[in-house]
Amino acid sequence: MILPSGTSKIGAFEYAVDTNSSPTTVDELNQLPIKTTGSTTIYIRDVAFVRDGFPPQTNIVRVNGQRSVLITVLKAGQASTLSIIAGIKSLLPQIQAGLPPELHIVPLADQSLFVRASIEGVLKEGSIAACLTGLMILLFLGNWRSTVIIAVSIPLSILTSIIVMSALGETINIMTLGGLALAVGILVDDATVEIENINRNLAQGKEVEHAILDGAQQIAVPAFVSTLAICIVFVPMFFLSGVARYLFVPLAEAVVFAMMASYLLSRTLVPTMAKYLLRGHEAETLAANQSRNPLVAMQIKFEEAFERFREGYHGLLERCLHHERAFLSVFLGVCLASLAFLIPWLGQDFFPAVDAGQFKLHLRARTGTRIEETARLADLVEQSIREQIPPKEITSIIDNIGLPYSGINLSYSNSAPIGPADADIMVSLSEGHRPTAQYVHDLRLRLPQEFPGATFSFLPADIVSQILNFGLPAPIDVQVVGYDLQANRAFADKLLERIQQVPGTVDLHVQQPFDQPYLHVNVDRTRAQQIGFTQRDVANNLLVSLSGSFQTTPEFWVNPKTGVSYSIATQTPQYRVDSLQDLENIPVTGPSGARSGILASLASIRRDAGLAAVSHYDIQPLIDIYGSVQGRDLGGVARDINQIVQDSKKELPRGSQLIVRGQIQTMRSSYQGLLGGLVFSIVLVYLLIVVNFQSWLDPFIIISALPAALAGIVWFLFVTHTTLSVPALTGSIMCVGVATANSILVVSFAKEQLAEGKDAIAAALNSGFTRFRPVLMTALAMIIGMVPMAIGLGEGGEQNAPLGRAVIGGLLFATVATLFFVPVFFSVIHGRRERMARGEAKH
Repeated sequence: MILPSGTSKIGAFEYAVDTNSSPTTVDELNQLPIKTTGSTTIYIRDVAFVRDGFPPQTNIVRVNGQRSVLITVLKAGQASTLSIIAGIKSLLPQIQAGLPPELHIVPLADQSLFVRASIEGVLKEGSIAACLTGLMILLFLGNWRSTVIIAVSIPLSILTSIIVMSALGETINIMTLGGLALAVGILVDDATVEIENINRNLAQGKEVEHAILDGAQQIAVPAFVSTLAICIVFVPMFFLSGVARYLFVPLAEAVVFAMMASYLLSRTLVPTMAKYLLRGHEAETLAANQSRNPLVAMQIKFEEAFERFREGYHGLLERCLHHERAFLSVFLGVCLASLAFLIPWLGQDFFPAVDAGQFKLHLRARTGTRIEETARLADLVEQSIREQIPPKEITSIIDNIGLPYSGINLSYSNSAPIGPADADIMVSLSEGHRPTAQYVHDLRLRLPQEFPGATFSFLPADIVSQILNFGLPAPIDVQVVGYDLQANRAFADKLLERIQQVPGTVDLHVQQPFDQPYLHVNVDRTRAQQIGFTQRDVANNLLVSLSGSFQTTPEFWVNPKTGVSYSIATQTPQYRVDSLQDLENIPVTGPSGARSGILASLASIRRDAGLAAVSHYDIQPLIDIYGSVQGRDLGGVARDINQIVQDSKKELPRGSQLIVRGQIQTMRSSYQGLLGGLVFSIVLVYLLIVVNFQSWLDPFIIISALPAALAGIVWFLFVTHTTLSVPALTGSIMCVGVATANSILVVSFAKEQLAEGKDAIAAALNSGFTRFRPVLMTALAMIIGMVPMAIGLGEGGEQNAPLGRAVIGGLLFATVATLFFVPVFFSVIHGRRERMARGEAKH
């Protein structure tokens, strides 16, 4: 007890007065008197022993078999992972200096390693893409000056995009850098088309400045519309909800800002650089023809081969134009048939699995197992893991056994522990390890056979999976909601058996056990009242003896030497209550007038079993069936589970509901948003071109290449064994803009040819032949720029790989459609209009 006593003015001084209300040491607490009977004083030391200890342990942490204390640090949503971890690491030496030398602080799990490696991987992908794109342009143009002009636009556009995103509060992360890496191939489009057009005008014998002005003027509007077509497809992403919005809006912003900067540079910087760097173009071309440089000779041979290829394309396009109806029918039929037959075989996932080099195993012993036994079981499981995984591939194994201390730790835990029978085992693998998924697969088979009494499940261990699960311990969560718990439990057991028959489901279990062992104390209220006790007296005595007094009457003692506040709790040592007889002998005291007794004289004790955890959703009690997926796509498993759920609803207890949540629900909403965004982006692109062309028909011709783009996406995903996912759908949306941009160049040139008096077939043929090089160059630039991303280089590269693959597949087919289908379709539509116009003129 610490109470102020006041002051006393004695003589010339005012003295502060205090008392010895609070002992100065822990041992003095044992000397405090608590009762006097006659002339005998009873002290605390006579009935108890006060020591500097700790409450009964409910949580054990071990690192590589050694007892430890685990401190988990979480960051706020807007904070930078790298900044937080760097700040913590900088403070560790200062903290270590004030600790005993026997106590060591060791950073265990560090998400900044994965984040930094992922960012480095994306930067590597972008750098490789930029180099490959530059080499491709150099090969096509055969002029280092033109290549330099085009290549300069890449870093300047990226820098501009970073500045704008910084002003909007975005950070450098995997998604923003992924957007910039995605844009590398497109950033050269505007500059490539302009330089190629300038070179075409120079080849016609025009002066440099005149060729620059004419070249820039000829493609100003088509290039602007093409850029807008690419940017506008990202507008639907701003209407997404959930995790997809937070992931892909920064990516969309990165691409859009970089594209806008690229177009502005192609209108300003590129012509200016061309004016000064292309002055020696004619002399250089003449010298190149006489040069003995092997690289120059190789480029000349490439040009000769490309011209032969271009002539071959001219002949093939001419044949397609003369068999227009058959070609259009076959081409469109193949595209639609590909979509119809291949999409069901693709499979669907929310996001691709990422190998972060670690996994987390959750084990649950028989409900009610004491923490010491759970720790012994964790030792055996850890030994089995070390036998399965080679020692050189294991960096550390962390055991977190029992319930975490404090509600905060429990709230932020994604393993959903319910008692001392639960344990998490985090295994971190070293560099060069075998695929983590393979070890998880092997352990799923091995552990249940070795430990048949325990339940095992693998939790999301890496930062990506934890985000996608929204804190749940598994991607599948089937909930039985209702107030009739017993009937719901029987229904959940039957439902669990049905779901276990679904191929690809693993780690299925009911989260809330109903077999928690209980000891029910039935108090004889009449007898207790006769003796002088109330039910409250009995309950309070049990609570203080078994759980401690701190829960009902918290007391504190402040150590004057350190200023540290200690909780004071009275409790019977647990080793003194380790049998039913000890429980029956717990003393019961009440008001001062009542005589003391023991629990056995007032109550009987019986064994029972009941709920180990109580869960609610929107107030109603629920039972969760958790599960994961292995060896099959999440969409396929979800379809089977949804069918089982629909079939089982007729057996639901009255008033109960059956709801599927988890990643299945989030994936469904994200797919709906992205598929709606895909349709919306096509509509937006169409309306944009309508405004530019002042026609409803020509924009329809332009977007006629999109079925081929969608078929290409499906084919490429199918061939590369890539499931449909949110990144793949995002790549599909982007592919709509890029595929349309190339078609705009072809159709706009064909319109110019019509305006010059040529018929539809000749206009289509000349358009395809003239725009062959720029269309091929821009498409190849984008495809080559996507190759590093599609391969999935570096940590976390698997996440954006489907995006790159979707773009590559879509562009491959869309380029073929732009060079063949669009010109033929243009000739059919405008040929019919010409025939109708001639018929009206005759009449």
